[in-house]
Parts: sequence; structure tokens; C-alpha cells
Amino acid sequence: MAGMVQEEGSSSVTSSPLQFFSLMSLSPGFGSPYPWLRELKSEERGLCLIHLLVACANHVAAGSVENANIGLEQISHLASPDGDTMQRIAAYFTEALADRMLKAWPGLHKALNSTKIASVTEEIIVQKLFFELCPFLKLAYVITNQAIVEAMEGEKMVHIIDLYSFEPAQWINLLQTLSARPEGPPHLRITGIHEQKEVLEQMALRLTEEAEKLDIPFQFNPIVSKLENLDLESLRVKTGEALAVSSVLQLHSLLAIDDDPHKRNSPSAPKTPNSNHLQRVFQMNHRTLGEWLEKDSIHVFSPSPDSASASTPLSPAASAKMGNFLNALWGLSPKLMVVTEQESNHNGATLMERVMEALNFYAAMFDCLESTVSRASIERQKVEKMLFGEEIKNIIACEGTERKERHEKLEKWILRLELAGFGRVPLSYHGMLQARRLLQNYGYDGYKIKEENGCLVMCWQDRPLFSVSAWRLRRS
Repeated sequence: MAGMVQEEGSSSVTSSPLQFFSLMSLSPGFGSPYPWLRELKSEERGLCLIHLLVACANHVAAGSVENANIGLEQISHLASPDGDTMQRIAAYFTEALADRMLKAWPGLHKALNSTKIASVTEEIIVQKLFFELCPFLKLAYVITNQAIVEAMEGEKMVHIIDLYSFEPAQWINLLQTLSARPEGPPHLRITGIHEQKEVLEQMALRLTEEAEKLDIPFQFNPIVSKLENLDLESLRVKTGEALAVSSVLQLHSLLAIDDDPHKRNSPSAPKTPNSNHLQRVFQMNHRTLGEWLEKDSIHVFSPSPDSASASTPLSPAASAKMGNFLNALWGLSPKLMVVTEQESNHNGATLMERVMEALNFYAAMFDCLESTVSRASIERQKVEKMLFGEEIKNIIACEGTERKERHEKLEKWILRLELAGFGRVPLSYHGMLQARRLLQNYGYDGYKIKEENGCLVMCWQDRPLFSVSAWRLRRS
């Protein structure tokens, strides 16, 4: 194994990269990696980066600025936003860790970010790129629409509330499906919610044009608002309308609470992997990054006893805003609500929990793009930097109400929605067939759709990434 990275003429002292890897990681004053690091094969370099990232994140969690700084410098010699999958991930995780460290000096952090322009237009562009490059939003829309069509069979007046209305393709598909209904199309009203007026104007224009072409009675009701500020009175639900609610990757933002970062930021004190573990890692057969993290991360990180698990009851404080919102939706008496969410727990109590969960999740997301889009693609770089990179930064660098990307797994959403008075509606086999047909038609290899407790889970290989669940009122 050592011969794979040993340079000709090297001494026995430098013959094993593991000896120097261990030394480099544990010695605070050892800032520059040895040249052998640059000679590592991709999978070996990836494992080095995982080790360094976890060690650096531990230093950040512990408030050890000097050691964290050394770790960031070491990683910088190997990470790259245009390298292989792990190099790209490492670039965005180090940026997030550095941003978290800088927040200890608010004046410095504000000064460095004072001229950055947050553009909602750019956010919309990158979300549309994500829609084009990955199948997940397309799948969510197809599954949601099929559930709505089945629930609204025979209804004459249908009202859909779209909690984040930016992509007309979803509702154009629904209009086309409804136009083919044997009993004829219903009168359709869509209430679209978005913080940017121009986005809603474009939605209204595209959907009205399509409805006129298909001769479907149609009305678009735009509401300019963030979801957290939404006035449910403005939804104007009318008597006699069959109501459906569509939420695609939105509800988790309502979990943001004004928690105390000092209480939520204690390190879990995981231990650095020893050289024996590293030797075992380097001798493993090649796996994808996601597989390694899934199977072996327990050896580099052991959650603290107070770590929140999927079975942990929902805390009243963390669920107050969400509970109020779901209760208000329940009060509107929707016939159906379809919820799509990330299938990962990025809302852990400690930084290290979130780092490890995010490494697992975004390893798979970056692998998706690696399999379908060229590394040189500008569109891919935009999705990675402006969507994935910003989500990673929010998960790791932010606390309190700033931390919006509080993704949670399906079992938590099931518990939360059932507590709010909703009952699960099993998604039909026809919906799953449509989703699988979409993957086949677009040539999306490596993606899978699985049924789980009446819900559908979208996977990359065997790694669940997004879930879709359907709900109706459960009256007592």
C-alpha cells in the first residue's frame, strides 16, 4: 500500500503516508502537508479530506481557533471547488466552518460581508438550474400532481395553495392532465406564494396562457410574502372549493427558533481516528464517498448522549411556529396536502451532529451531479456554490432564527403532522410508476424511487435524499 504513494528514493521514514498524515493532523504547528498528499489517488485523498474536515469541525465546535485555523490551512492544500467530488465538498464545508469562526467577531464578519448583494433573482435562476440538472424537483411535481388529480376526482371547483410558487412546469403539467379528465376539467384556482412579485407575475402569465390554450377556467391568485410572514386570511379559501396544499422543500424553514447558540454549540468531543483506523480505511476497496460516510462515520464521530434521534419527541419550543402554521392550515380544511422535504437530519442539537449528517447528505448530492454533468459546467458550479454551498453554510455557520435549513427526516414529519390533526394518505402505485417512467425517459441512471409507509422516497443509489408524503384532515 505504501508503494502506491512512495516516491523513488524516499527514506523509510517517509515511506508510509499514514505516519505523516497522523503527524500532520495532530501537530498544531505542522501547517503544510507533505508532497505525498498531492500524489494520492482520488479516493485516498477523499478519505484524507474527510478526516481533516471532521478534526477541523471538532476544533471549531470546541472554540479552538488556533487549531481550527491550522486545520483549514491543511485542507486548503487539497480542497478545490472545481476538483473531484470530495475536493468540491471540502471547499464548501471549510468555507462554512470559517464563516462560523468569523461570527465570533461580529464587526469583522459584517465588514467582510457588507458589500455582498443578496439577489433573489440569482436564487431563482439557480433553483431553476437545479430543476433542470437533477430529477428531484421533477419527481416531486409529478408525484404531487398525481396525488392531487386522484384526490380531486369529480370535483368541479379546485383550489391549490402553492407554498413556494416559482416553477410553472409543475402546474402546466397539472393543467394538461386535468384537461383530459373524462368528466371535463374543473374550475382551477392556484394561490401562489413567493417573496418576489416578478416571479408571481411570470407564473400568472405562463399558467393563464396554458389554461386558455386548453380551455380550462383558471384564476391565479398571487401573494407576495415569505412563508414565515404569511397571513392565512389572504388565501381567500371559498366555500365549495376542494382545497389542496403543495409544499416542496418549504416547511422546514418554519422550524427556525430563537435558540441560544451557546447552549446549542457544545462539542461532542469525538476522538480523532487513530492510525490503525486510517490503515484500515486506506486498505478498503473503493467505495463511493457516500457509502464510506454511511458505514464508517461512526468510527470518526460518536454522537453525544443528548443527540436528537428520530425517535426523540418533538420539543414544544422548537415546534411552536410550525405547530401554529399547521393548525392554521388544518383550519382551512384541505382535502389534500402534499409535503416534499429533504430526507436528512440537519437540525441536530450540536454542530458535530449537523456536520456529519450534512457530509452524508451532500456527498450524495455532489455525487449526483458528478454522474450527470461535466465538472467544467458553469451551471453545475452555480448549483454547487449558490444552492448546495449556501445550504451547507446555513446548516453549519448559522444559529437561532438565521438557521433556516433545518431539514428533518420523514419520521419526524409524520409525527409532527399527525400531532397537528392530519392523517396519512398512501401515495398510489400509479404515482410511483409515473415517477419511475420520468427517470427512464430522461435517462437518469442511479436514481431510485422507494415506497416507505405509504410515502415515496427519492434516492441516489440506495441513499434516501428526499421524501414525499400526502395528508388529509383526520377529524376527531
